[in-house]
Amino acid sequence: MIVKDIIAAIEAFAPACIQAEYDNTGLQVGSPEQEVHGVLIGFDCTASLVEEAVRRGCDMILTHHPLIYHPLRNLYPEDPGAAAVIAAVKNGVAVYGCHTSADKTPGGVSFALAEKIGLKDVRVLAPEEPAAAGYDTVGFGAVGDLPEALPAKDAVALVKKALGTPAVRCSAPVEGPVGRIAVCGGSGTSLIPAARKAGAQMYVCGDISYHYFFQPEGFMVVDAGHFETEVEITEVLLSVIRKNFPTFVTLISENIGKANPVNYL
Repeated sequence: MIVKDIIAAIEAFAPACIQAEYDNTGLQVGSPEQEVHGVLIGFDCTASLVEEAVRRGCDMILTHHPLIYHPLRNLYPEDPGAAAVIAAVKNGVAVYGCHTSADKTPGGVSFALAEKIGLKDVRVLAPEEPAAAGYDTVGFGAVGDLPEALPAKDAVALVKKALGTPAVRCSAPVEGPVGRIAVCGGSGTSLIPAARKAGAQMYVCGDISYHYFFQPEGFMVVDAGHFETEVEITEVLLSVIRKNFPTFVTLISENIGKANPVNYL
């Protein structure tokens, strides 16, 4: 197996060509022709994740967040991002980040979040017109319906339980029932208007800043955390690789449950 074989499987699911213009989805470290004996899947590529890959016999890492997002101006080992790059190069570990391509593809980040919450009849929240690069409908976010409408506080409790988070930040709870929920894994403030337009009573995403908690009557936002709303994509990527290469060594990080850099004290 070589790196480009793994990439082909990933991009059949989430084509790099649909990534956002600002993104750096793709191969971050290594050569497409590099031989691969095992793939380790994580959320962010850190030096410790590289160490785990080496220890577990994996010479390729697949993550959601790209290791190199902004241009690198130096490689100081004291910097966490640079330390990961140095470790990957030193150990010959290829690194691929499947970022906004996985955000925008149906069945990707937001669809995994919607499924985790238990939504039905899920569809893309903000479809691109026309669909990028001739693919079927793609776009950020997803929207779907609960099997049964719930009071706002019960719907929030459902989200917390589904995502395994001890706390969320919410705008004022809606007074009526919540039947339709829109979601976006990670930073999703820009899709608030789309969530309202889709008829959702609740919108779940991460990274909502203070002023966006002022919402009109009948609609509420829930900030459930960046990590919490995106991490399920690691299981999706695992299934993609295992479906294409059933006998190939594909592992998920032992520490995925502790990979969130945000702590609740």
